[in-house]
Amino acid sequence: MTHPTSSEPTPFDPATVDLTPPRGVVTVYSDIWCSFAHIAVHRLHTTRARLGLAEQVSFDLRAFPLELLNDAPSPRPGTDSEVARMASLEPAAGWQLWQAKDWLYPSTTLPALEAVLAAKEQSLHASEQLDLGLRRAFWAESRCISHRKVILDVAADSGAVDADALAAALDDGRARRTLSEHAAVSRTDRVNCSPHLFLSDGSDHANPGIDVGWEGGYGIGWPVIASDDPKVYEDILLRAATE
Repeated sequence: MTHPTSSEPTPFDPATVDLTPPRGVVTVYSDIWCSFAHIAVHRLHTTRARLGLAEQVSFDLRAFPLELLNDAPSPRPGTDSEVARMASLEPAAGWQLWQAKDWLYPSTTLPALEAVLAAKEQSLHASEQLDLGLRRAFWAESRCISHRKVILDVAADSGAVDADALAAALDDGRARRTLSEHAAVSRTDRVNCSPHLFLSDGSDHANPGIDVGWEGGYGIGWPVIASDDPKVYEDILLRAATE
């Protein structure tokens, strides 16, 4: 009698992940908690629209889960300290200090990040619109994006996501392994920060256009912006469309 042989799954190796997307795609590693990523994603969307590249360029959103990298939730004093300074760079992205009850402040972004990854089953466009909506829900609307209902409400309101299909994907956790793999890649020196963009020509752009330092520790001090050049997004998107 022969017995079936069991085989162990191949361990995931973050060093082998190809970070270079195909032409017409910008890969974006980021967290929703990150104010710099909120600016970057807003500028990607608005610059793409202004250049008329909506049909030529898509965004592949990948997770840079800060709470896993830091072994702790993102501290609210940190995000609060960033709002006024970062809002002055890009007011149209949508900002406000937290207005909801204190106990509704999200303790995690992992469910929201997982939802963005799960939405890719529908399309990159669906994932993009959910990601954009969740960022605005947190930064501009003080909504608890760790909560399943909020995530699904944002999905339904986006006009681009099948919220029932997304709910099924969240229920069976089909994107959870992908989230863990993105976290493993984010722990390497291949991805430096949130946001970090990768293009098909092999170039990469960490926190594009913004040179930042800090006065005091994170959550105690505040960001100090040495320079900001939003025009870098024109070059990024034109290169993504043509190279």
